[in-house]
Amino acid sequence: MEMPEGQSYSGQRQAEIFCHGGQYVLKRILAEIFNHGPRPAEPGEFTRRAFLAGRIDLARAEAVADLIASKTEFSYNSAKNNLIGKLSGQIEMIRNRVIELLAEIEANIDHPEEDIESSDQNIMTNELSQIINEIGELADSYRSGRIIREGFKIAIAGRPNAGKSSLFNLLLNQNRAIVAPIPGTTRDYLTEWIDLDGIAVSITDTAGLRKSNGIIERAGQKSATDIMNNSDLILWMVDITRGSWKRDLKKDLTKIPNRVKILLFNKIDKCEKINLLNIGRIDDRLEGVKFSCVTKAGFRELRKEMISHINCQMPDLTDALVITSERHKKKFNNALKYLKRAIAGFKRNDTPELISFEIRLGINEIDEITGRVYNEDILDSIFSRFCIGK
Repeated sequence: MEMPEGQSYSGQRQAEIFCHGGQYVLKRILAEIFNHGPRPAEPGEFTRRAFLAGRIDLARAEAVADLIASKTEFSYNSAKNNLIGKLSGQIEMIRNRVIELLAEIEANIDHPEEDIESSDQNIMTNELSQIINEIGELADSYRSGRIIREGFKIAIAGRPNAGKSSLFNLLLNQNRAIVAPIPGTTRDYLTEWIDLDGIAVSITDTAGLRKSNGIIERAGQKSATDIMNNSDLILWMVDITRGSWKRDLKKDLTKIPNRVKILLFNKIDKCEKINLLNIGRIDDRLEGVKFSCVTKAGFRELRKEMISHINCQMPDLTDALVITSERHKKKFNNALKYLKRAIAGFKRNDTPELISFEIRLGINEIDEITGRVYNEDILDSIFSRFCIGK
């Protein structure tokens, strides 16, 4: 099937061949095509050509890759919103407002005999402040957007033999980690993905934290600390069969990274009566769950707590735009820097030329998001992560 120029995905004249799906047939057809001069497409080359032909902007092109890589309904819906142009439309509206503001300032440059009246300056400053707030909200949305794109990161941590690997297997519903009664079995970390109520969740089983002279175990404990520092939620497991667990917990809480935590008081199946420590006296932000990896007691409550923590950090995609690209976040932050300098210029009564210069720099940063301004290095970086088919 032939598609004329301007109507294909890439915007170029294009032909599609439909055939039987057997691998041998496909290889024979491709070999025949390559014998006549064509070459295989590079990763993302079709979408790159679509961008260069003006069929889509750069933000929508990036959404193609996000859509293909989406693991859950959340990531799919976010990528779909960006692909149909919701983010691009919002950026275009912001850009137009900044352009209008810039035009007013530069009109004063063309007519220097007419100073900007204080009332007009106040109006422009207020408009610029509103624009800055809107851009700031988009930049801040990356905190949720990163979770949508990369997944919600949960670290299972605690002292050796607290039941971390057992919980890891329980959450995965498979025997992924080795479980043994010997402390220090886990020397390195294990990471797997689960779908928890439509959210991609990364679960990491870390090495037990304790004093150790072994090089390998110390390395595992260092990686455990690093993982906790980069997690969105820490499940800290406590073995309540240890007589010193309360005293140990008080020490541990001073060393655990300052992240959101849920305390799991494990092995309740081995204790007839449990007098749990009053957690509120240690840290009002901590929550405690009575738990047993053997009987699964408390598992439903734990799952509920995990979902609650995730939902607190997730946006409502029906009402708000969310950016999922770190590149977009950096560009928005750069734009904020220049636009804030422009406001400071107004307050200092700088010349219109200086204020205009800062605003233009801000516009350039915004334009790099949608691809009005780009260079080959940016395109190479973006499209290198695409699959060959797109």
